[in-house]
Amino acid sequence: MPAPNEITVAQLNRLIGTPDRPQIVDICIDPDFAEDPFLIPGSWKHPHSDIPGLIKRLQGQPAVIVCQKGIKLSQGVAAWLRSEGVQAEYLQGGMYGWRDDSQTMRVPFAALPDPQDGATLWVTRHRPKIDRIACPWLIRRFVDPNARFLFVSPSEVAGVAERFNATPFDVEDVFWSHRGDTCTFDTMLDEFQLNSPALSSLAEVVRAADTNRHDLHPAAAGLLAISVGLSRQYRDDLAQLEAGLTLYDALYRWARDGQDETHDWPTTRGA
Repeated sequence: MPAPNEITVAQLNRLIGTPDRPQIVDICIDPDFAEDPFLIPGSWKHPHSDIPGLIKRLQGQPAVIVCQKGIKLSQGVAAWLRSEGVQAEYLQGGMYGWRDDSQTMRVPFAALPDPQDGATLWVTRHRPKIDRIACPWLIRRFVDPNARFLFVSPSEVAGVAERFNATPFDVEDVFWSHRGDTCTFDTMLDEFQLNSPALSSLAEVVRAADTNRHDLHPAAAGLLAISVGLSRQYRDDLAQLEAGLTLYDALYRWARDGQDETHDWPTTRGA
C-alpha cells in the first residue's frame, strides 16, 4: 500500500508540463548526481541538509522530493517538510524509478545555462509573437520554473546578454535559435532532450506558424492569429508572456490528450 506522502512516477509524469505541477526538488547527493547528471523536467537541485533554506525557497508551495532511490533522504526531507506545514511528497523509486520508466523524459543538467541569482536568465527581442512566447513557456514548464526573461530592442540583445550574463535566444548567430528550416522551439527540444509525442505535435504547430509554412499543420494559421492578437492586446511584453503561457498550456493539453476530439453542429448530425 502506498505511503500517504508518496507519489508514483506515473502520477508525477502526468503533472509535468502543466501549471499544476508541484515544485520538484532534486536532493541527490553530489557523487550520485555526478554519475547520472540528469534532472526530471522542471526540477531544481537543493542540498538535503538545508531544510530551512528549502522551506524559504518553496514559499509554501507543494513539493515532490527526489533522491536517488526514494528511500531515506527523500522520505526524511518530505516528512520534515510536512512537520513544518509544507505539503510534501517523495517520489516512489526516486531517480532510478524515473530513469527506468519508458514514458518519462530527463533533462541533461549540462544543457542548462548557468543560473544568475538562483535562476536562468534569458534575453530576446521585444514584441514577441510565436517562438519568443513558446520558448519561455517550454523553459518555465519543463526546464526552469523560475526562469526570468528580458525583452529588449533587437539591436541591444547582444549587449544586454553580455552585460547581465543572460542567455540570448531567437536572434541570429546565437546557439539558441533557428537551425535550418526549424525554429528555436525545436532547438530547445533537441538540446534539453525533451522528446515526447505531445511536444513533437506542439512543435509542428509552432514551426509551421513561426516560419510561415501553414501547409505543415492546419492549426498554424490559428496560432498565428491568436499570437498577433495577443501582441496587439498587450503593450507590456511580460504581461503578454503571462497570457501566452495560458495559451500554450491549452495547446499542450490538446497535443497530449485532445487531438482526437472534434466539434460539430448541429449535435444530431450523422445520428
